Amino acid sequence: MKLKQSWRWYGPNDPVTLQDVKQAGATGVVTALHHVPHGEIWPLEDILERKNIIEDAGLEWVVVESVPVHEAIKTRRPDADKYIENYKISLKNLAECGIRTVCYNFMPVLDWTRTQLDLVMKDGSKALYFNWTDLAVFDLFIFQRLGAEADYSEKVRDAARARFAAMDEAEKQTLTKNILMGIPNEVDIEMETLRSSIEEYQRIGREGLQENLVYFLSSIAEVCEESGIKMTIHPDDPPYPILGLPRIVSCKEDFEYLLKKVDLPFNGVCFCTGSLGAGAANHLPEIFEAVKSRVYFAHLRNVTKDDEGNFYEADHLGGDVNMYTIMKALVAENDTRQEPIPFRPDHGHQMLDDLAKVTNPGYSAIGRLRGLAELRGLELGVSGRYGIE
Repeated sequence: MKLKQSWRWYGPNDPVTLQDVKQAGATGVVTALHHVPHGEIWPLEDILERKNIIEDAGLEWVVVESVPVHEAIKTRRPDADKYIENYKISLKNLAECGIRTVCYNFMPVLDWTRTQLDLVMKDGSKALYFNWTDLAVFDLFIFQRLGAEADYSEKVRDAARARFAAMDEAEKQTLTKNILMGIPNEVDIEMETLRSSIEEYQRIGREGLQENLVYFLSSIAEVCEESGIKMTIHPDDPPYPILGLPRIVSCKEDFEYLLKKVDLPFNGVCFCTGSLGAGAANHLPEIFEAVKSRVYFAHLRNVTKDDEGNFYEADHLGGDVNMYTIMKALVAENDTRQEPIPFRPDHGHQMLDDLAKVTNPGYSAIGRLRGLAELRGLELGVSGRYGIE
């Protein structure tokens, strides 16, 4: 049984069409109702409409990515239970439509964070990039977060000061936009929202955020168990604290804590090789071995890191992540399942004709097509089942 080869699609407004998805070789679609504001119930009619669009194109909606967790839940404000109830209804509606794998994250305020969206590679393609000096430029001199100096070494602070002095206004605005960027088709984060959220999370702390995640999962457990929903948490991206915000899903110990605290089959993991691969101390085969029975979804991408912790998104079969080892372990685990594990090529270089197009950062068509083709070939190679369904 092959892994379920899937593709993230941002809905009818995505520049990449479902016809493109089919031609890339995917059979599964990973999508969400981005037009529904965070915290509101996903209407049954909207879910069915999206599902029908996908199925009419000859594809299958295999994973929801994601049903966003409202900030009130992450911070456990007084109105948190109202949003948890809404979340439970959305899960029931998804299950009623036959969609039962849900990816989500518990990252405070921001989703994945990059400082540059168009780093030029040697071959002329463009990649996403995270640079600590650029983050410090934003944090220290644009955002001016109180106490930020303590989070950076003297070397990084000095480099950030020099870089900021050399930047023009357009460069400062681009850096700010990159860091505050939201999910496509949704609103970006505002500076003042970020500022007030940082203060709130500093009061909560890392342990408080862990407790809030356990509370959320415990609250939805009955609905998930009864409806067959599998929740797959996405690792923090990048997998370390930034801008004074805590991180709680960044390493093997974090996964083990969560799976032990809520030790029920619905509580699962989205194994993202790019997010975890950006952590210098993370040994991905070891992490996979520890959580493999709860891996219900996989994001496969690669990163190249330097000694300072900066990283760019490399070719899917390049970079620091040994994708052969990961694919071999994923295929072996998949062979023990009754249903295939869905994976998608996560992110991709902007390349060829896409260089002249407006695309969602990381989600242009051709770079992901290349990635999916390489990953499909790697799967066939390690499985030894060429041509066998």
